[in-house]
Amino acid sequence: MNEEEILKSLNKTLNSYFTISNETWNKFKEICTIRSIKKGEYAYDLYDEVNEISFVYKGLFRTFSINEQGEEYTKNFFWETRFYGPMVALLTNSEVNACVQALEDSIVVDIKHNKYRELLKESSDLKMYHILYLEKHWILQKDHNTYALVLEDAKLRYERFLDEFAHILPRLSQYHVASYLGISPTHLSRIRKSLENKKR
Repeated sequence: MNEEEILKSLNKTLNSYFTISNETWNKFKEICTIRSIKKGEYAYDLYDEVNEISFVYKGLFRTFSINEQGEEYTKNFFWETRFYGPMVALLTNSEVNACVQALEDSIVVDIKHNKYRELLKESSDLKMYHILYLEKHWILQKDHNTYALVLEDAKLRYERFLDEFAHILPRLSQYHVASYLGISPTHLSRIRKSLENKKR
């Protein structure tokens, strides 16, 4: 692993939302730890004690929860330059209620959440990054996804999925796509077949 290259990618990603000063970046680097996670392993599991948000330098992850019948529901996918973390648990000091699993061999940068919050209070540039990131990924996207899950049928949800996740689709199994859409793999196969027939 090239630590300098990994941190450079993290810095570039932060700056793509709002320019971070060298002073802030130097403090930010001190709260970061790089680690590798193998395919199939969990970045964290249900009820783990977690104090990190994580930047994906290389690889692909999904976050999912399990209902009382033992069925998995995939909430989201995270790929290169995205961040994952149990935000509700971190902000409310409550138990983690979802798992994050590596779908590929991956490299991430773990950022200490409590230290990040301290740095956030004193750094106006980091505050702006934080606001802009949350607006894009936690408000606009989440609102759209909630709307789609309730009001759109499975076929339309799949078509929207293709638009949003086309760049990672070859890296996802049919099971994980179906789990995200809230349908069975068999139902997904039928939808795919009907769309292919339409094109003919």
